[in-house]
Amino acid sequence: MRARRLRTGLKGWGGVGAMAAGCALAVLFALLLPLVRSHGESGGPDAGHGLAHGSATRAAEECAAPEKQTLAPSGADGPTIDEIRGREGEKRKLIVGVDQNSYRWGYRDPNSGGDAELEGFDIDLAHRIAEDILGDADAVQFKAIPTNQREPAIQDGRVDMVVRTMTINCARLEKVAFSAPYFRTGQQLLAPKASPITGYDESLAGRSICTAAGSTALSTLERDREDGGLAADADLGTTVPNQLDCLVRLQLGEVDAVVTDGALAASQAAQDPTVQLKGDPFTTEYYGVAMKKDADDLVRRVNRILEQWRADRTDGWQSSYDTWLSPTMGDDPARSEPPAPEYLRRS
Repeated sequence: MRARRLRTGLKGWGGVGAMAAGCALAVLFALLLPLVRSHGESGGPDAGHGLAHGSATRAAEECAAPEKQTLAPSGADGPTIDEIRGREGEKRKLIVGVDQNSYRWGYRDPNSGGDAELEGFDIDLAHRIAEDILGDADAVQFKAIPTNQREPAIQDGRVDMVVRTMTINCARLEKVAFSAPYFRTGQQLLAPKASPITGYDESLAGRSICTAAGSTALSTLERDREDGGLAADADLGTTVPNQLDCLVRLQLGEVDAVVTDGALAASQAAQDPTVQLKGDPFTTEYYGVAMKKDADDLVRRVNRILEQWRADRTDGWQSSYDTWLSPTMGDDPARSEPPAPEYLRRS
C-alpha cells in the first residue's frame, strides 16, 4: 500500500533526475522493509496486523486437533489444588459448574424423592474428581451454569471447573484449558417424528433451527451456512441460554428442529416420545473438563483421574455409562468412548 502511494506521488515529477531519485527511494525502501519486519517494530497498523495474523496462524496450526491440546497426567499438587484444599469448614469443597436440566447427564430426578439431588454421567465424574483431590466424593458444591456462561464462570473464578457436556474446540481453548476427552459425540438433528425433515440436508431449507447461545452447534451451523453446507435460507435466529430450552421451543411449535450434541439429543428424545433423531451425526466432537488456563496442576490431576476412571471396570466410566446412558444411547459404548488420550509434549 505504501509503495503504491509512492508511485502515485512520483507521477507529478518531471525529468530524468526525478525518476532516478524515485527509483533510489524505492530501492532504499525495499532494502529497509525486511529489516523492519525482522525486528517486529511496532508503530503502524500494518506491523501490528502482521504480528497478530502470524500469531493467529500459529495458533490455528497448533490447534488442528483441539482434543490433544492438554497436559500430561500427574498426581503432583500445585497452587490451584492447594487453594482448593485450603478452604475452611463448609467451604472446603470442589466448586463445579454443571447442568441441572440435561436428562441423564446432570439433572434432578423428581421421582427420586427427598431433595432430588443432582445425578447423571457428568455428576458421577465430578464426584470422582472431588474424591481424589479432597478425599471425599461428596465434597462438591454444584453450581448450575447456563450453556452460554460456561467459559465466563471459569474465567471469573465462580467455579473451579465445568463438567457439563462441554465440547473441546479451538475457540474455547483461547479462553479456558481442557482435560483430555472423556466422551465422544457429534452434532445431530432433533425434530418431530411427523416432520418431513430427514436430517442435516436439503430438507432444512427454509426451516427454523434452535441452538444454545455459545454452543458448538450454533458456530457449526453459522459456518456451514456461510460455506454453502447449509441452506442459505435456514433460520438460525432462535438461540436460548440453556440447551433444554430448545426442546421446549420445539414442543411449542416455535421452531422446526433442534441441533445439539447427539448424546444430548438422545436424552431429549427419551423425554419426549413425539420427537426423534433425524439422520446421522455430522461432526465428531469430544467432551472435556474445562478449567482456568493457568491451572496446570489441576489439569494434570484431572487427566490422571480420567485415566484411572476409564481403567476402573468396577466403578468407573463403563459403570457410569451403563447406569445413565445405555437406556438412551444403547448398550454398546464403543462409539462414545474417546480414543486413547494424547498430550502436549511440553513439560
